[in-house]
Amino acid sequence: MATDGMLKKTKTLADFDIDLTKLHLRGQWTYDEVLSKLTGGPIPFGVPYLWKWDEVYPKLLEACEVMPESVTARRNFSFINPASKMSGTTHSLLMGMQITKPGEVAWAHRHSMGAIRFVIDGDPLLYTAVDGEKLPMESRDLILTPSNTWHDHHNESVKNGIWLDILDAPLVFGLHQGSHDPFGESTQPMRESQSDYVSERGGTVRPAWETLPTSNMPFRYSWRNVHEILSKLSQSDGSPYDGVILQYANPITDGATLPTIDCFIQLLQPRLETKRHRHTSSTVYFVVEGQGTTIVGNTELNWSTNDAFVVPNWMWHQHINKSTTDEAILFSASDMPVLAALGLYREEPTLSVKTSAVPAVPGNLVRR
Repeated sequence: MATDGMLKKTKTLADFDIDLTKLHLRGQWTYDEVLSKLTGGPIPFGVPYLWKWDEVYPKLLEACEVMPESVTARRNFSFINPASKMSGTTHSLLMGMQITKPGEVAWAHRHSMGAIRFVIDGDPLLYTAVDGEKLPMESRDLILTPSNTWHDHHNESVKNGIWLDILDAPLVFGLHQGSHDPFGESTQPMRESQSDYVSERGGTVRPAWETLPTSNMPFRYSWRNVHEILSKLSQSDGSPYDGVILQYANPITDGATLPTIDCFIQLLQPRLETKRHRHTSSTVYFVVEGQGTTIVGNTELNWSTNDAFVVPNWMWHQHINKSTTDEAILFSASDMPVLAALGLYREEPTLSVKTSAVPAVPGNLVRR
């Protein structure tokens, strides 16, 4: 009890915070400084960055020398964001490149991370086996290895096979859902007949007597088919923010490529300069062909064929095809499906995804 002439000392807020910490409590007022930085939207993770093919490719070849075999470990480079304290290209995606030498088999395993493979230099005799199905890896094909599917890589060609790997590893590990299982042998058993291939059931004509899986389906998007569609639509108006951009729709759900990764191919017509926009999703890019510039914030990324780059979430960006005669083609992967499922996906200044109607029926236009 305080006595006359003695004042009771008032505890400071800092002292009170220490008391709470000892009880594993925290006052909401301690977040005020952080919340004040979010008034304009989420804080971008990492920085825009460009990985030049002229620098990466020699290291891929060097890796073949310092790692004579690729049986016990993938000969893969991960592209790490320079501003990241995590091992990711973005906070949710990990992009990298992998190389296999002629005659090699990269051992079979499976993991909780979903992955896609975009082939840079392929061959009909290069393939990824996914759950016992051989998926050829010709140049610019896209191969799906969904979460928890057995997969190994086989190079039966006479040249090196090189492809782009993109995984949702940072997201999965951030959720503490990481798991990895080696198969136990160098390769997995293959399905005996193509009539048993689940991937062959992903087209527009399907067995009427079967119930198809709704997830984790092996699949190959042939560049021959993709490029044919891209060429047919090349003169479309497309998106003012991304040019003529096509989604690699999931063959069963018709939605995102994978539950955590959506993949796109986009064509920038000669001299095209897209409008600036930003979105809450992060995106990694690979230059299929052409040269140009992507301006991210105040950073100019000057890219050419086989370069790779990253656009962090919620950063203003635009694409410019500097050529007056040649098209440019970009492959990209985004974490958009995760944000959309959580109700967190948005864009500024306007939404660009699935907002325009398909071309009108000519007869209806005449009859108006």
